[in-house]
Amino acid sequence: MIRTWRLDGPRQTLALGSRDNRLARVIYWGPRLPDDEDMGTIYDAHKIDVTGGMLDDNPELTICPESSRTFPGQPGLVVADGDGAPLFARFGYESEVLGENHLSLTFSDEETGLVYTAHFVIDPVTNILEAKAVLEANRPVRLHWLAAPVLPAPQYSDELIDFTGRWCGEFQTATTQWSAGGRYRNNRTGRTGHEAFPGLIVPCRGATNTQGEAYAFHYGWSGGHRMVAEELPDGRRQVQFGHANGTETEPGTRFDTATLYATYSDTGLNGCAVAYQRHLRDRIVKWPNPDRPRPVHYNCWEAVYFDHQLPVLKDIAARAATLGAERFVLDDGWFGMRDDDTRALADWQVDPRKYPDGLGPLIDHVHSVGMAFGIWLEPEMINPDSNTYRLHPDWALGYRDQILGRQQMCLDMSNTAVRDYLFEQFSDLLTNNDIDYIKWDHNRVLPMPDANQPRGTYALLDRLREAFPKVEIESCASGGGRIDFGILQRTQRVWLSDSNDALERLQIQHNAALFLPLAITGSHVGPRECHTSGRVLDIRFRAWVAAQRHLGFEMDPRELTDEEAQVLTQVTTWWKHNRDWMTRGDILRLDSTDPAVTAEQQMAVDGSRFVVFAGKAATSAQVSPRPLRLTGLDPAAQYRLDLANREDITGLSRGTQGLKDGPIKVSGRYLMTQGVTLPWSFPDRMWVVEGERI
Repeated sequence: MIRTWRLDGPRQTLALGSRDNRLARVIYWGPRLPDDEDMGTIYDAHKIDVTGGMLDDNPELTICPESSRTFPGQPGLVVADGDGAPLFARFGYESEVLGENHLSLTFSDEETGLVYTAHFVIDPVTNILEAKAVLEANRPVRLHWLAAPVLPAPQYSDELIDFTGRWCGEFQTATTQWSAGGRYRNNRTGRTGHEAFPGLIVPCRGATNTQGEAYAFHYGWSGGHRMVAEELPDGRRQVQFGHANGTETEPGTRFDTATLYATYSDTGLNGCAVAYQRHLRDRIVKWPNPDRPRPVHYNCWEAVYFDHQLPVLKDIAARAATLGAERFVLDDGWFGMRDDDTRALADWQVDPRKYPDGLGPLIDHVHSVGMAFGIWLEPEMINPDSNTYRLHPDWALGYRDQILGRQQMCLDMSNTAVRDYLFEQFSDLLTNNDIDYIKWDHNRVLPMPDANQPRGTYALLDRLREAFPKVEIESCASGGGRIDFGILQRTQRVWLSDSNDALERLQIQHNAALFLPLAITGSHVGPRECHTSGRVLDIRFRAWVAAQRHLGFEMDPRELTDEEAQVLTQVTTWWKHNRDWMTRGDILRLDSTDPAVTAEQQMAVDGSRFVVFAGKAATSAQVSPRPLRLTGLDPAAQYRLDLANREDITGLSRGTQGLKDGPIKVSGRYLMTQGVTLPWSFPDRMWVVEGERI
């Protein structure tokens, strides 16, 4: 007996099949099939042949490959009884729920007492497939590994791309060639991590940013993940995502994976990127004020660090407002006896030495110059040198002799007493002060991974969001150490990196756009001399790189020359003028023919306008700029293109050239085939080209 099911999105079909009531397997995932496609035929056609030296049939690559069925690769479930004895389930069909865009399949095994359910949803607008697995048992069992529903990877692919990085160097791509065996990652830091963003892209042969087929995966979980991308001996390929090994520390009767977000694209990597950007912005993030334009952000950290002096902060706030800032964020150093990063974490009372009258005078001043007020918190952490630790040393997670990180330990967020204390402290802070924004930081990895830790953090965030629904929250973890769709169900912004070096951020932002939209991606204009790299960069480059995302400043505005202040004000004004359509638009990565140029095209949803950011990160090998092909345009339409920053043309650019001398009007076909030719420029410069459909 064969059962089949299919789900259809606007551009993709997922089809599953089951023989003899066994676990379902994916029999097709790719471009949308005709509505009258015969699924029984697809099931039979999907099977592969057998030959000498093999079993008499191929073990099925199911949505949860079973060890009990001679499967030669990574199983989808590793579980033991309460006494540690391994359990090898043989699941059989039990029930199903099928709707227009969703499917749930339940399979059970009477002998082991285990029940497995897989949930699938395809969004009819964003083209994202959501998949989640649930394991239930009739008595407590120990879970070692549970994959979200396992999906196949295409065999018409030569490589896979996942993401690594470090502090101040997030979202670095790692390209691995497919071969027998697998690409395995197991992030056990206890948070999403700079080192291993939970994403994977599998481009088909010949795919680029703008063309070809690609498949993409993201695991929406903040507690560390495991990824397996494996090629079996017979050539089939599977992709598994789940919680990091060993993070379910207690026996239980129910275990849920996080949601796996997957998509197929026939428009290159950009098709995957647009699906993720829209799904995150429009489906996952819960906006406190959906109609409010994204405010220009000012953060005082790299201006004052821990040296909080009210007159200085007031002066800085007034200067930031003059430059165009609309939100002021008071960073670390306002509470307890917090004069450096060695003490007072978890003592969440306003420091009376620095703020004898509380935060009110500063907040009132910030409001008087036209800005909203935000504040820095690090709720999940505690310093041993703190009053809270001295009262409650048992609240710290892990052994007392553990290696500290930034002189701090993690609070045990699974402890309800800890969460109640934190909620009480922050509830008091938010009730008694007009605060509409929290920068929520996380500066230390866990001493040991534990899935209950992110669950506790989620619970606290959910409680605070319910009590203070108008407060926006930023996810920061030493910059980009906790960016995933799980934390973004509860927050509205990410601090992409602690690096304010525009040259470094150019590439970080470029790669992060494969998953993240402008609306949630914070990017700040840093100091003239970058505090994390020591590099000195021109204000024009710093400002335009920040203007590619949710614009902010993070420097001491007192250091600005009159010319620098003028440039920053001009760029900020430009960003405010364009932010509404850019916030709702798509970020498309361009295929640059010059390795020195990193370029993207931000496109309005209706295609009526766009802006191209072309950042030159190094000296080009050739003398003159190569044409830059655009994407996503109507070939038959005419477009008007103009330089937004023509004043940045240098004297060494001596020729006459169309875009340099004035607006040009050309067809979409020309722009996507020949491309736009930019003026010559120095390295560490950005050209900004505005386009409008005529």
